Amino acid sequence: MTRIAIIVGSTRPGRIGRGVADWVYRITAKRTEAEYEIVDLADQDLPLYDEAVPAAVGRYAGEHTRRWAEIVERYDGYLVVTPEYNHAPPAALKNAFDFVYAEWGDKAIGFVGYGAAGGARAVEHLKLVAVELSIAPVSAQVGLLIPADFPAYPEFTPLDGRESELERVLNQLESWSKALAAVRA
Repeated sequence: MTRIAIIVGSTRPGRIGRGVADWVYRITAKRTEAEYEIVDLADQDLPLYDEAVPAAVGRYAGEHTRRWAEIVERYDGYLVVTPEYNHAPPAALKNAFDFVYAEWGDKAIGFVGYGAAGGARAVEHLKLVAVELSIAPVSAQVGLLIPADFPAYPEFTPLDGRESELERVLNQLESWSKALAAVRA
């Protein structure tokens, strides 16, 4: 069975990303072509990148890095839930990508962004990072708008049609994740 991680990209106290990830998870629970799990960066205790040797070398000294590498390795694809801070993804999320290298490769990735511009600039930034790590970004994405999808902020009330947007992302993500399994083999 294809395994996909729903990565919660914000670690900020008071964040709304976990509620968005929970919504995503509820929708994925109805699907039968892949298994989805939430991976919350707030639970990973990753410090600011602290490995002496570049991640591409694959020699991880820190226990936190080896633990993160095992988590990243176990999935066939990723769905990242990311806010946009100052036209970019949060530092904790970029940091998590930088910690490991080979474990990301030849897998698929999709995005659910949120913010004043639907997280679009953060997602575009992360797509560039993904490509450099040999992760294939799918074209569909969800962009949740504040205040439209959070009319009683911080309460999340997605607009009509958001679930169908997410389904499009999930369809592409599952297809690409399955196809890339052959590349990894």
